[in-house]
Amino acid sequence: MSGTTPGAEDAARPGEQLPRASGPLTGQEAPEPPRANVLMKEILRGSAVTTILAIVLAMIVGGILIALTDEDVQESSAYFFARPGDTLAAIWNAVYGGYEALVRGSIFNARADDFVGQIRPLTNSLGFAAPLIAAGLGVALAFRAGLFNIGARGQMLMGAIFAAFFTFNLDLPMWIHLPTTMLAGIVGGALWGGLVGLIKAVTGAHEVILTIMTNYIAFYLLLWMIRTPGLLQREGTNQPITAPTPASAQFPNLLGPAFPALDWGFLIVVAITVLVWWILERSSLGLRIRAVGENPHAALAAGINVKRIYVYAMLFAGGLAGMAAMNQIQGSVTTGFSGTIDAGIGFDAITVALLGRSRAWGTFAAGILFGVLKSGSFAMQAQGIPVDIVLVVQSLIVLFIAAPPLLRTIFFLPKSDAEKAAKARAKAAKRRPEDTRGKAVSA
Repeated sequence: MSGTTPGAEDAARPGEQLPRASGPLTGQEAPEPPRANVLMKEILRGSAVTTILAIVLAMIVGGILIALTDEDVQESSAYFFARPGDTLAAIWNAVYGGYEALVRGSIFNARADDFVGQIRPLTNSLGFAAPLIAAGLGVALAFRAGLFNIGARGQMLMGAIFAAFFTFNLDLPMWIHLPTTMLAGIVGGALWGGLVGLIKAVTGAHEVILTIMTNYIAFYLLLWMIRTPGLLQREGTNQPITAPTPASAQFPNLLGPAFPALDWGFLIVVAITVLVWWILERSSLGLRIRAVGENPHAALAAGINVKRIYVYAMLFAGGLAGMAAMNQIQGSVTTGFSGTIDAGIGFDAITVALLGRSRAWGTFAAGILFGVLKSGSFAMQAQGIPVDIVLVVQSLIVLFIAAPPLLRTIFFLPKSDAEKAAKARAKAAKRRPEDTRGKAVSA
């Protein structure tokens, strides 16, 4: 008797695939992080050796530019084959003179008559570094959350707007006026940055587009306010500038009137650096921020509220940029400010954060370095060296840091573990189609 086994048709039918869970403790791999996060991680994982080599290589290129623009070098190169020693001596004098002026104008002036004059360049560098560090910490914190915050400029300007109403409209004793103004600036920057985080969390809009737009809004809002009588424009003038910062709202000098560029704002920035380090490296909030920055999909699977972290990160980033604005208004620029109160610090902060690998103390050190370069550039300019060369050096540092394989190729360094792993993955990916094809042919 012929027949079929009961249930044979069902057995022959392919079984339905049940949905598979993903996430921790499920045995499934976490989803791949977005490409932007991968790129950011590769930049931030560079070693200290890579950073040092980037600075050295940028200085070498800067030395070449100094030599090429020096008049003595150009004159002596006309008869280089007749007397090559003259050209080489001119090159040495130009490069040595340029970098000696950089050190003399930023760290130690051995030509000064007294000790105060000798160390004044260092205090000037620290004064220039304070707002760079504060804004850089804001950018770095956002980087650690996987957010590319290029809105530090707008956050600084909005902090300046908020602080201006407390600075110029209140007549209070210093112990109240100074912290009130500072907190107003921090709150203004935090709200402006938090708005970006909120819009990204709610709509998914990209933070780069949002911060570009908020930069423009903050700039033109400030420009309108300092051109409008009765708002922020100084009384008795048609110029777009505010009134001077009252003495009761200014940071006192840290080491006395002999060092006017260094004030208590620098100590506040040091304290903020400690706070940011603790938040990122020691607190549960910092753990969540870092987890979201590594892979937001995996962080979401682990139960972290990614949207809330985006808002928190941008709130903190904006507040730190607002503190940078307070270093300007209450410290460096007390005679009244205009629409350029940010002085390019908002964009330099991106460079500082990248150079510091988005670590708190790395950003602090990078801010000091850029303060040194900025302070020393004035002495270099007095030597007849174009100040733009310093800007080129800063840009080259970032370029080399963003391309570690280029540095390793130039200095013949071994590949990093990440590069070796990436190469191995690429080879494995190439083998898979070949193996699949081979199995199909044999079948």
